[in-house]
Amino acid sequence: MAVFSKSQVPQFSVDVYQNAYLPEGGREVNAIVTVTSTGGGTTGGIPLTGATSAPSALPGQAAPSAGVVLMVDCSGSMDYPPTKMRNARDATAAAVDTLHDGVAFAVVAGTHKATEVYPGNGRLAVAGPATRAQAKEALRRLTAGGGTAIGTWLRLADRLLSSADLTIRHGIALTDGRNEHESPEELRAALDACAGRFTCDARGVGTDWEVKEVTGIASALLGTADIVADPAGLAADFTSMMEKAMGKGVADVALRLWTPVGVEIVFVKQVAPTVEDLTGRRTGAGPRAGDYPTGSWGDESRDYHVCVRVPEAGVGQEMLAARVSLIAPAPGGGAPEVLSQGLVRAVWTDDLAASTAINAQVAHYTGQAELAQVIQQGLQARKSGDIGGATAKLGRAVQLAARSGNEDTAKLLSKVVDVVDVATGTVRLKAKVADADEMTLETRSTKTVRVKK
Repeated sequence: MAVFSKSQVPQFSVDVYQNAYLPEGGREVNAIVTVTSTGGGTTGGIPLTGATSAPSALPGQAAPSAGVVLMVDCSGSMDYPPTKMRNARDATAAAVDTLHDGVAFAVVAGTHKATEVYPGNGRLAVAGPATRAQAKEALRRLTAGGGTAIGTWLRLADRLLSSADLTIRHGIALTDGRNEHESPEELRAALDACAGRFTCDARGVGTDWEVKEVTGIASALLGTADIVADPAGLAADFTSMMEKAMGKGVADVALRLWTPVGVEIVFVKQVAPTVEDLTGRRTGAGPRAGDYPTGSWGDESRDYHVCVRVPEAGVGQEMLAARVSLIAPAPGGGAPEVLSQGLVRAVWTDDLAASTAINAQVAHYTGQAELAQVIQQGLQARKSGDIGGATAKLGRAVQLAARSGNEDTAKLLSKVVDVVDVATGTVRLKAKVADADEMTLETRSTKTVRVKK
């Protein structure tokens, strides 16, 4: 773990929002856990302790504690139109320019195999004026040709990032086509091998790629996914992605859930800024405790929905339903550090008003999770020719988006359906929908908004 000065140590807080009251015999407890990190600064050039293998630093620089690998699709389809490859080179160059001095980095060309573009020889370079210029010169020589096997790109990125003792390990992957030169099982195996080793943002450029492949990469590697329909927008998107990566200050943070005897965990989901089910990613952390990965953190806030099932109890009884802790690796190894904690409670009451009230935060995010689900179901029904099912699901999505104030999603939906009545969710499917509009809605379907104040 990196050594931070006091001004660089991120401060974490955990706030729990719930209605703790249950009717007699009630068992299900829901809570929204808001985790906020502030004051983390940036990651570049922070010295390491106990580094065993790090890229050589430039004169006057500390050994790097952050590393980024940029994976650029160079398959043959990137030449159609030719501006796509040029835009990809320019976008990657813009991302290289955004690297902070002292950050370790590499560039990989992705086709049906993965090729090191810069610096080569299985190592990482350290960002500075000279290395940035060399990397951009190497990018100018990139040409399109070959197929697409994204799993090989990710495995090479993992090897490069593991070649140094880094705290923050991050990847950025760009593709314009379907992953046709390896099987879904091979990509899944690569994602399983890389999960927990580095985070990765994934972008699809144009409209010839598969949404579920790109979103699946981001989901497995705890990054973001998005569409850049017009290749001319790549440079701005890559710059923004790299700026956010440079703001990460703590890696390998986990949400630890401890529950008393008799309490069952129903699910644990991230619900803001995107919906991501973490339930199946639990790893044991001692008796009745488990860790759920959250990836790397900068100055940001995220919300999690925790649902547990408690034993039945009578009126007047009270219990701790769960303890939620934020955990990070300790400097130099040893037991993980507890960054912050919050408690989820259960109180049984015969006050009907108290026990039937739904906490505003819980209600809001339950709706947002349903919104993401019905959009995906509606688009799948549309693709399969189920007009009735698609209309019903996307109508429900319009209704939920309006209720929650999710204006961005409402605008995306309006490009796929004609809205007849927002309140009732009455819609008509548009006869013609641009591929970019449908793919944008699907890719961004999991993006949520927070509770309106």
